[in-house]
Amino acid sequence: MYAIPFLDIPPLAKASGTVRLPGSKSISNRVLLLAGLAAGSTLVHDLLDSDDTRVMIDALRALGCGLAREGAALRVTGLGGRLPVTQARLFLGNAGTAMRPLAAALAVLAATQGGEFELSGVARMHERPIGDLIDALRQLGCDVQYLGTEGYPPLRLAGRPGGTLSTGTAVRVRGDVSSQFLTALLLALPLASRSDGAPIVIEVDGELISKPYVEITLNLLARFGIAVEREGWQRFAIPAGSTYRSPGEVYVEGDASSASYFVALGAIAATDAPVRIEGVGSASIQGDVRFVEAARAMGADVRTEANAIEVRRGDWPLRAITLDCNHIPDAAMTLAVMALYADGPTRLTNIASWRVKETDRIAAMAIELRKVGADVVEGDDFIEVRPPARWQPAAIRTYDDHRMAMCLSLAAFNGVPVRILDPKCVGKTFPDYFEALFGLSRTPREQVPVITIDGPTASGKGTLASTLAAALGYHFLDSGSLYRVAALASLQAGVSDSDGPGIAAVIATLRLRFDGPRLYLGDTEVSEELRREDVGSRASRISALADVRAALYALQVSFRRPPGLVADGRDMGTVIFPDAQLKVFLTASAATRAERRHKQLISKGMPSNIDSLRADLEARDARDRTRAIAPLQPAEDAQLLDNSAQAVEESVAVVLDWWAKRRPFG
Repeated sequence: MYAIPFLDIPPLAKASGTVRLPGSKSISNRVLLLAGLAAGSTLVHDLLDSDDTRVMIDALRALGCGLAREGAALRVTGLGGRLPVTQARLFLGNAGTAMRPLAAALAVLAATQGGEFELSGVARMHERPIGDLIDALRQLGCDVQYLGTEGYPPLRLAGRPGGTLSTGTAVRVRGDVSSQFLTALLLALPLASRSDGAPIVIEVDGELISKPYVEITLNLLARFGIAVEREGWQRFAIPAGSTYRSPGEVYVEGDASSASYFVALGAIAATDAPVRIEGVGSASIQGDVRFVEAARAMGADVRTEANAIEVRRGDWPLRAITLDCNHIPDAAMTLAVMALYADGPTRLTNIASWRVKETDRIAAMAIELRKVGADVVEGDDFIEVRPPARWQPAAIRTYDDHRMAMCLSLAAFNGVPVRILDPKCVGKTFPDYFEALFGLSRTPREQVPVITIDGPTASGKGTLASTLAAALGYHFLDSGSLYRVAALASLQAGVSDSDGPGIAAVIATLRLRFDGPRLYLGDTEVSEELRREDVGSRASRISALADVRAALYALQVSFRRPPGLVADGRDMGTVIFPDAQLKVFLTASAATRAERRHKQLISKGMPSNIDSLRADLEARDARDRTRAIAPLQPAEDAQLLDNSAQAVEESVAVVLDWWAKRRPFG
């Protein structure tokens, strides 16, 4: 299995359609922790399935919570504030929404009930500051030790049974580095509340940034029975006797930060019909939903519903703005890319928190925007972007930061391709982001890159092509199976094998999907059925019908969709995709191909004679080379590849090298 080291996005032109957002990361991980701490069970609907939520789920399971799937929902059986597990090592990846609140909750529980816990993450997590939160926990009497650099994870949290916390005076925490420190204390300190005690007070030093994320925390605490009292944004009080109570069911909103990419998409490219974003809207509890105000300020035509947003392009080019982004810190990154399409310099201020996120986002954004041609000025807490005078194809580094990948993908709407390095990093919050982007985007078909792999029977072209497609993140077309699919579908529809127009009509309705070597007709895998003898003989008969060939040509061409296509067959480079950017003609000796086919049949328990296989292959080669329609031959500009002595991996490496030399990214 090949990991995708990069994803090439062709020049995209227009966008329209509907996208359903994944659940909010901020809400998902807060709800998971609250449900894990509460007594009873909570059924969580629409939970985000991502790297960050998976590490939180794994941590809760390790701490003794019950977790069970009920259809698409997750039932969490909580701990009721009591730890059945007193020792654990928890790996939390790069999830700040897991590291900070779990550190606080476990520090409080260990200090009062006993236990020892170690929390660690990826290298970048060990560079993300947590010292202000630890200082606050130590004020309470929690035993927290740094296992690496002072002020940063990894951490060890320890305590003895029967311990007490110093909650008689206000605990102080800085608010100007990350709102997650305050959120962590708000989530943890109800665990130290006593009915015979006083309220537990948290006081914030300095200006609290990212207030909307604290609003999310307060809202969710109320759903779980904790009514926090606050005085402005400086003083928060957890009432005496506070206890987590499960609400029974919780529905997670769509992610408002992720909505920003599609709001921007509509503002940039929805010229004919709107982009509709479902799962978040005017009723959202997330502050990042206010991104629509910034988009409107830049000229987007935005309409909101309680749980949906519709966006069209309005003013064009977009209007340059100057904006204090403290209220939308994550979504503001998308404004930096929208600025590429503005009529002047856009300045985003009060974004110092960008520097302590998954990467230093101010520095990273400045570097990558310059690659596409923008003029960028950066400061400690601002970024100013002047749109490119001349756009450049660029390979965008993502710094293992999901938002860098998703934001910069929008740079592909100005006539040049963009390469996203390490695209899998979107798995942190939106694993299907690129599929959603391409599902909404339109581009001239001739601009979608194509690699064709032609060659004789049993040359290994299908294996090579499907492996290449997986390595590049491209669509895959096994053209040789399409006549069999047409035969199977027309047989199921009761159409005569001599009725060319009737079979063509069936072909026009086919919904096909390749998943590696597997082929799906609608939602049903038909790979095995295509091997039936009656299907094969029918495919041979209908292949001579002109109507069928024309319909299958249209079907094959329709597979040319963003981000790209790898197609294998016998005439892909000569007839179907004569303008393909790379054409490969794969060959192997008849002896080698016969030996491969012989081993394949034997492995399946089927009788085989290698000499007769070779004779059959040679006869078939002769027929294919001399047939009147689309004879088997290399395209004039094809690269010849003899893989007689090569493993699949070696052939893939050769073709990837050829492909790299034809791309504009250096």
